[in-house]
Amino acid sequence: MTSEKLNIGIILGSTREGRVSPQVGEWVKGIADKRGDANYEIVDIADFQLPFLGTTDGTEKGIVDWNEKLTSLDGFIFIAQEYNHSITGALKNALDHAREAWNNKAAGIVSYGSTGGARAAEHLRGIMGELMIADVRVHPTFSLFTDFENFTTFKPAELHLKNVNEMLDQVIAWGGALKTLRKYS
Repeated sequence: MTSEKLNIGIILGSTREGRVSPQVGEWVKGIADKRGDANYEIVDIADFQLPFLGTTDGTEKGIVDWNEKLTSLDGFIFIAQEYNHSITGALKNALDHAREAWNNKAAGIVSYGSTGGARAAEHLRGIMGELMIADVRVHPTFSLFTDFENFTTFKPAELHLKNVNEMLDQVIAWGGALKTLRKYS
């Protein structure tokens, strides 16, 4: 394995007005940056203004830029919120707007919702399998009832730090191993 640091994107999975995913993503990034083991960056799918899949010819700048951004990354941390027992439509659309750019990379999931976003994470795992993204086991979950003040201000309990760091350990280990695989494919 090379000593070059991996590039890990922290993907914000919501585009709705009033979303809290930027708070969660910045909190995870703050923890990750203190580790110094990779280059971490927030990747906000809202910035790419992706059209609904299949409604255009697929050559729009946002789609091209999205694929270039994903290609530049070695792994991902998905900030996934639960909507109607699944991931957001915006995240599913963003996942579907790329194919090879996802392949043979590692990912962790940080989820939140009334049940910690567990159902959304399970749906996301199935999608990642199809896209050849290796998801790691440790999965930090946050409850809207205990980790958010008034459901809008992210105030995570201290106990989540251990899970976030363990997830990051796994993403870095798997991301490094998969990077060698991508070099030979």
